[in-house]
Amino acid sequence: MDALTTYKAWLEKLDQNNPLYAELLAIKGNDAEITDRFYQEIEFGTAGLRGICGAGTNRMNELTVGRATQGIANYILHSGEDPLKGVAIAYDCRYHSKEFSELAAQILTGSGIKVYLFPSMRPTPELSYTIRKVGAVSGINMTASHNPKEYNGYKVYWEDGAQISGAVSEGMLAEILKLDLFDEFKKMPLADAEAAGLLVMLGEEMDKQYLDYVLSLAQRPDAELDLTVPVVYTPLNGAGSIPMRQVASARGFENFVLVPEQQEPDPDFTSVPYPNPEDSRAFELAEKLGRKTGAEVLIATDPDSDRMAIEVADGAGSYIPLNGNQTGGMIIAYLAQAKNEHGKLTGKDAMIKSIVTGEFGATICRNYGISVFEALTGFKNLCGKIPPLQAEGYNYFFAYEESIGCAPGEEVRDKDGISAGMLITEMAAYYRKQGMSMLDALDALYKKYGYFAENQVSIVLKGKEGQERIGRIMDLFRKEKPAAYGSFTVADVIDYIDGYEDIPPQNALKVIMTDGSWFAMRPSGTEPKIKFYYYTVSDDKAVSKERCAALTAAVGQLAESVA
Repeated sequence: MDALTTYKAWLEKLDQNNPLYAELLAIKGNDAEITDRFYQEIEFGTAGLRGICGAGTNRMNELTVGRATQGIANYILHSGEDPLKGVAIAYDCRYHSKEFSELAAQILTGSGIKVYLFPSMRPTPELSYTIRKVGAVSGINMTASHNPKEYNGYKVYWEDGAQISGAVSEGMLAEILKLDLFDEFKKMPLADAEAAGLLVMLGEEMDKQYLDYVLSLAQRPDAELDLTVPVVYTPLNGAGSIPMRQVASARGFENFVLVPEQQEPDPDFTSVPYPNPEDSRAFELAEKLGRKTGAEVLIATDPDSDRMAIEVADGAGSYIPLNGNQTGGMIIAYLAQAKNEHGKLTGKDAMIKSIVTGEFGATICRNYGISVFEALTGFKNLCGKIPPLQAEGYNYFFAYEESIGCAPGEEVRDKDGISAGMLITEMAAYYRKQGMSMLDALDALYKKYGYFAENQVSIVLKGKEGQERIGRIMDLFRKEKPAAYGSFTVADVIDYIDGYEDIPPQNALKVIMTDGSWFAMRPSGTEPKIKFYYYTVSDDKAVSKERCAALTAAVGQLAESVA
């Protein structure tokens, strides 16, 4: 069925009082808009569902959310799992997040599945923690993470606290595809579900358990810290505001201040054009406040508080953003040093990184005798390695990826911006006590392990035509296999399309050069873009940066040549 036919079918089937009906009438005759909304069904993929809110098969709305929930309910009922183990549900500050979470709760309880529901927004890491704490079979979080304000999303977790993957993901998708978007699904009113014992409202008790867990990750006692270290934090109008304040207060950090304009929930993100901590614009207000307070580090988490980024003072009144490779490497070095000093490294510790994450953190780990393992991008893949590694006798140390996400402890099987933010603050307090800035500490690591340079470039290609062009770009690099990129001679190409060693298949390539430089490329699983990752290392900082820039230019020229 083509887009226009599907559009007309929706107009026939929707109740004319439904806001989605009015929305579709407003685009009548707009072929481009109709095509974008209906050329495909929103994909249940890497992060469950994620897309622009609105009417259409390629949008987040009550029909796409309802069908996904009923499919997940059917999968749970057919899986042999006890439905009374339940599903934990959380949501963030986005438009429709609360309504979508309550709709999911109504459909799940209508299917006889118990639900643990948070009454207001909570960070994603708390949901992951909650799943394992209450013994739930699954979890759902209504969030679009760091996407622009027009988006919302639907993250799905399994009983291990990690996002779904493999057979579970495929099984849920199969059940979802059996259903029609206009099927009538049985819903139980929330009051009736609570009276029947099928709905449990979560609150302060679970919050306290999660915060106690975060505090348990502290590495050093107060005597080794300067608790007066000035820090500025912004939750970017999201779920991190309350828990980060509570953590900072419990740790006794005396000068931990929040950006007031970004402290309260705001689905419009009026104070920030794009609520992604990787984007330097997200730090504009934090920088302004940081200069006023003399902050040594600025911390930002995205709206669902799973991703965290930092900027560090340069000693001259400005701030330098650190990327995920740098931040992850600094946390790894701090954890490794503290655990080594306190005799907490076991000799069989494991760090997990993604295939597109650089070698800075891995190099530090190996120096401390910590084994390094790789997984596909996404924390469902990174944290999915924890159980098999533990079965082999490994002690979990850390997991991270270059896109400013890390899991400092194994009780949260997803990115945890709250725990990471606490550790960054502690780290800044420790270095201040040593008479060092965060930038001093980073430079010391580079001098010891080598100057690692990296770059990431994303080519945004929206809609059906963009998706097709991304495919052509991947095909060019995969099939032609150039022997060189500019002055860089290719030594090896790793194609993950059919899997590689113990890594499952993914549409990704890694090209390794004879001088040790490498780049990787893959289509994004959550946004309409293709991503390129570039890495070089040298004993000389300038040389490393020059090589990285040259590799970026050579590869980018070929990619942009694809029409």
